[in-house]
Amino acid sequence: MSEKNRSLEPRIEEFKSAKEGDIPRSVEELSPEEWERLKEVGIEPQAQREGEFIQTDARVVHCKSLPEGLELLPVTEALKKYDGLEEYWWKAVPADKDQYTKATDEDLDDGYFIRVLPGYKLVYPVQTCLYIRTPGVVQKVHNIIIVEEGAELNLITSCTTHPHVRSGFHIGVSEFYVKKNARLTFTMIHYWGEETHVRPRTGIIVEEGGTYISTYVTLHQVATVQAMPNCRLIGPGAKATFGSVVAAPQGSYLDLGARVSLEAPETRAEIISRSVSYGGESIARGHLIGKAPEIKAHLECQGLMLSDEGAIKAIPQLDAHYANVDMSHEAAVGKVAQEEIEYLMARGLSEEEATSLIVQGFLSVRIEGLPQTLQERIDRAIELAREGL
Repeated sequence: MSEKNRSLEPRIEEFKSAKEGDIPRSVEELSPEEWERLKEVGIEPQAQREGEFIQTDARVVHCKSLPEGLELLPVTEALKKYDGLEEYWWKAVPADKDQYTKATDEDLDDGYFIRVLPGYKLVYPVQTCLYIRTPGVVQKVHNIIIVEEGAELNLITSCTTHPHVRSGFHIGVSEFYVKKNARLTFTMIHYWGEETHVRPRTGIIVEEGGTYISTYVTLHQVATVQAMPNCRLIGPGAKATFGSVVAAPQGSYLDLGARVSLEAPETRAEIISRSVSYGGESIARGHLIGKAPEIKAHLECQGLMLSDEGAIKAIPQLDAHYANVDMSHEAAVGKVAQEEIEYLMARGLSEEEATSLIVQGFLSVRIEGLPQTLQERIDRAIELAREGL
């Protein structure tokens, strides 16, 4: 964070352990009000899912998987089953990366382990949820996701707090391993309390011919979010796409981005960011590193200012280490065009309705390769946020 915002950096010791939380023993103990909140981030009990996982504070309250080709376990159980997961545990994200990874390494509150067996293509998504139910706790999770050779996985992770919990701290370490010719689509939807701090720490390794598609959505007020996933494309023909759709209401500080290192010939990467400020601060970072010949990468950051009190910063960076690479970036920040508002007002909309509709269209970014059902879910989340904002 900048010097100006260093005071927004949360101190772990100021929060209670998630193990001290008011934790139910099963999802049946959650109230109807809680289920309404979970539905807002995509948790629907009757939806078709290959697997489901819900962690409340420090306890896994629901975990089930259907097909034989899918392993879904609490990560603490996977560590015992696979003798410490030596090939994967802290290999894509270093344990000493920062104070948050160190704290998670020292005092883990669980997380999920997902492995799709070689050649197995899951038809429906796997749904996971990391839920803070108790005010003032710090939740420390570590997730391991492995998509074996030729396999495919759609993973939706929904992160939220109890409707009456404003303050909390979520630290989420996630390590993704996409093997040869495998495909992973990862969609993350956040809806946190207004005074919640969030620190995802993510590493991705994609092998030859593999594809990783990530979409991140946060549209409600949150104290701070700081995330910079680090993706390594280590095999020829590997691909990665990062898309983010964020709104920064007043009081929110969002420092988001992605870094992709293209380390093998003919790898491809794209980072697309859409951010709207309603009075909060949004930083969109993108870093592309060309470490091999015949690579292609593009970075696009666009921001929309709806208040004079907020701020949007676009920080693109390209590093090329070979002559025969194709790398580009574009960045733009502006306001809603008055002529667009007047055009819609002339057709019967109020100024507020016209502005809201324009913002919805701006945020409705299309991610190439994203399954239609996931795109529809994101569009619905944007529509609901537009109504609320």
